[in-house]
Amino acid sequence: MTGPVAGRPAATVLGVDRGTFYRQVRAFHGYLSAFSFVLLMGFSATGILLNHPSWLSGPRAAPAESTLSLPLPDVRRALAAPRPAEALAGLVPSGAGLRGGFRSGEVLPGEARLRFEGVTGTSDVVIDTETGSAEISVERAGPLHVLNDLHRGKNTGAAWSLVIDLGAGLILGMSVLGYVIFFSLRFRLRTTLALTASGLLVLAAIFALLVP
Repeated sequence: MTGPVAGRPAATVLGVDRGTFYRQVRAFHGYLSAFSFVLLMGFSATGILLNHPSWLSGPRAAPAESTLSLPLPDVRRALAAPRPAEALAGLVPSGAGLRGGFRSGEVLPGEARLRFEGVTGTSDVVIDTETGSAEISVERAGPLHVLNDLHRGKNTGAAWSLVIDLGAGLILGMSVLGYVIFFSLRFRLRTTLALTASGLLVLAAIFALLVP
């Protein structure tokens, strides 16, 4: 039977009974694990795909081409705006089937070239500023490309960027709590610390010797 020795105060961690502290840490670690395992597996899987881009190579679908006419008075007002390319992008109707949000644009004599980029695909729009005619080319992204962009947070917007930050914070918290639990295993603590130091040394050696 184990317990505090008579006459000796119970061990504490941060002012909390040692046993109670580690029980709480295990509980929080379990809750965070249950909540964030989907994110952890998703980031891990897409990280492997990012590290092997050749796995994603293959035939790509031909871009979808279409044309439409923009009201010429609106085109002229957009050209006079402080940011003409952005103003012209706002004239393209939502029903045109564009993929992505406005990324960049170039206004040249007689025409404007607009670029839209997003997780689900890209779009290029060429507008004849003399007539209002617009040629649209839309390229849809494949499922693996979508997953990779979600992993990197590329062209995903503020909401998904927040998901990445919160997910990374949860995974970090889960990892820290998991490591704290090792300190409750007194007979394995020395081995744990030795393995941690060895892991850091191996990573440092690979970076110093093998990474160009």
